[in-house]
Amino acid sequence: MLDIALLGTGGMMPLPNRWLTSLLVRLNGKMILLDCGEGTQITAKLMGWGFKNIDAILITHFHADHISGLPGMLLTIGNSDRTEPLTIIGPKGLKNVVSGLRVVAPELPFEIRLVEIEGDRFETELCGLKIKALRLNHRVTCYGYSFELFRKGRFSPERAKENNIPLKYWSRLQKEDRLTAEDGRVLTSDMVLGPERKGLKVCYTTDTRPTAAIPDFIRGADLFICEGMYGDPEKLEKVKEKKHMLFSEAARLAVSGEVKELWLTHYSPALMNPKAEVGLAREIFKNTKAAADRYNITLNFADE
Repeated sequence: MLDIALLGTGGMMPLPNRWLTSLLVRLNGKMILLDCGEGTQITAKLMGWGFKNIDAILITHFHADHISGLPGMLLTIGNSDRTEPLTIIGPKGLKNVVSGLRVVAPELPFEIRLVEIEGDRFETELCGLKIKALRLNHRVTCYGYSFELFRKGRFSPERAKENNIPLKYWSRLQKEDRLTAEDGRVLTSDMVLGPERKGLKVCYTTDTRPTAAIPDFIRGADLFICEGMYGDPEKLEKVKEKKHMLFSEAARLAVSGEVKELWLTHYSPALMNPKAEVGLAREIFKNTKAAADRYNITLNFADE
């Protein structure tokens, strides 16, 4: 199962009852933090998932509301007695940005590994998840991220027997991709497993205008978290100017990408009641939710 918590839902500046947009993804106790604006460690503390097991921090872009909380977060993680290395991934220029921010957090009890994204797409694996990045359309270089949890096929005794796999290797091959048997044969997991089963997929895009590449990027996602600066259609020109989008535009992307559920986030500070403006988006995509801080869900595999 995959735990998802939208720590904050605000854009530009934190408000008394709305922290800046940030996401926590948790699998088997390990966590990935996505974006870290001012005060993120406060809403993360309220969430109660802890800090020590944050193994990676992904940054969408270098606007202050998405990264200015990084020094405080790193210090908070350090105070949790973490000593294992922590990975930070973000657009080209990440090394310079993190170096500047760490002037006020120079000493940490763990190593920081920096990975800069170049080009339109990026893939890696962290914490048991396949992570993909897609370049978006904002005023500065900005990336959306997807998280995929793949699932092996069911164990098939018939397949194991057909491939003459000794019984003592059956259990190991359900956990390991390959092993060498006592007779020297290389045995692989596909010798005992059926077809791969449907896994889980979560996508996150902010800040951006809608792009032609987003629907395929989010295709079939169990959860799509997307920015929505305003719900009012009359604010279209304003969101175009700022390179953001309306609730309705996010809903159209959800339809095109055939996702299961849409959470809206990154609201304008001027938008005091997002739920009151979600109606049009729900007409376009029924399963649209105006998310609030610490909105969370546990995603399970389809047959569990």
